[in-house]
Amino acid sequence: MNSNSLQIQKFYTAFKQKDAKTMSSCYHPDAVFSDPVFGKLNRHEVEAMWHMLIERSKGNLQIEFSDIITSEKKGTAQWIATYFFTATNRNVRNVIQAEFEFKNGLIYKHKDTFDLWKWSRMALGWKGIFLGWSFILKNKIRSQAKNSLIKFMQKQNRT
Repeated sequence: MNSNSLQIQKFYTAFKQKDAKTMSSCYHPDAVFSDPVFGKLNRHEVEAMWHMLIERSKGNLQIEFSDIITSEKKGTAQWIATYFFTATNRNVRNVIQAEFEFKNGLIYKHKDTFDLWKWSRMALGWKGIFLGWSFILKNKIRSQAKNSLIKFMQKQNRT
């Protein structure tokens, strides 16, 4: 197993153990992250995002990861987050494909991809079923996520 594979394994093992500090140590100082919900985040924001998600999971977050494939500069992995979405009291099982680029042995770019409509059906129920495909609901989800992150960062004095 090469060092990039080990870095991905370290990252997801820390996530599984709800260890945001170790997750953060896997990122390069100039790292960027993106996904369908939070959009593009810088390292400071992505560290806060993982911390927020772990803190808000109240212990019901389960992480599985597999299919780690890496080269000298890039990598991929699949991971699954299973949790109870407290806003609607619904269970979610989100299957995510992650892509990585590495710089100096650390994660430099991290992109998570998943089906936002499928997620919205699980998390939001009938609203997600009927409106999850629409730009209106997708933009509302993104706006609420970003606002939650900003508030969390302000509360944690991370801004």
